[in-house]
Amino acid sequence: MSSPPNFKYYDFIMAAFVAVLLCANLIGPAKVCAIDLPVALPLIGATLVFGAGNIFFPLSFIFGDGLTEVDGYARARKVIWAGFGAMIFATVMAQTIIALPPNPAEPFNAALQPALETVFGNTWRIVVASIIAFWIGDFVNAYVMAKMKVWTEGKHLWSRTIGSTILGQGIDSLVFYPIAFFGIWDNSTLFSVLLFNFLFKVSVEVVMTPATYWSVNFLKRHEGVDTYDRATNFTPFSVSDK
Repeated sequence: MSSPPNFKYYDFIMAAFVAVLLCANLIGPAKVCAIDLPVALPLIGATLVFGAGNIFFPLSFIFGDGLTEVDGYARARKVIWAGFGAMIFATVMAQTIIALPPNPAEPFNAALQPALETVFGNTWRIVVASIIAFWIGDFVNAYVMAKMKVWTEGKHLWSRTIGSTILGQGIDSLVFYPIAFFGIWDNSTLFSVLLFNFLFKVSVEVVMTPATYWSVNFLKRHEGVDTYDRATNFTPFSVSDK
């Protein structure tokens, strides 16, 4: 009987996934960027408006693609739950630290407290939107990735990474922006920001395709595994390896 795989890099990828997720959701929402374009684009306009965290958030989908492709949906599911738990803990921790009374004798607190409130004091709508959109989007991404691998018999990796990202990021954007900003932004701004951020995230996946191919092939060689989810239980409400 062949020996089981060691999964030497699984823990490192999980840690990288959670780190990117936390940074993108804690640091990113605090800053909204605007870049004036030389020419107005259809549906977007002459100014690109986007959350700074969206520059790095697509990396979490790339890590997720690699995990699902190599280790399978069940192990990717564990990582998604780890990220989900980390986001909830970080949110509770941030709100607790903000709510604690600052020491008036500490001179730095006069500037630090409002800065903490600005950077980490996201409204409940943004917090809820981030957590729900991540959970749904990442599970859709992993599910589509795993199913497409079986359908394509392991061929055409690019079709799986890009196809799963289109659906996963599309649902992520469709969930996050209306929950977080409907009624706050006017509808045209909401739509243009949603559209740009979706296109940007998918574009990152496309540009990173060569790196994804390299990392997936590296992991398959060194982990000694190439999982096909033919008999996997695809319920998201489990942490089983099957």
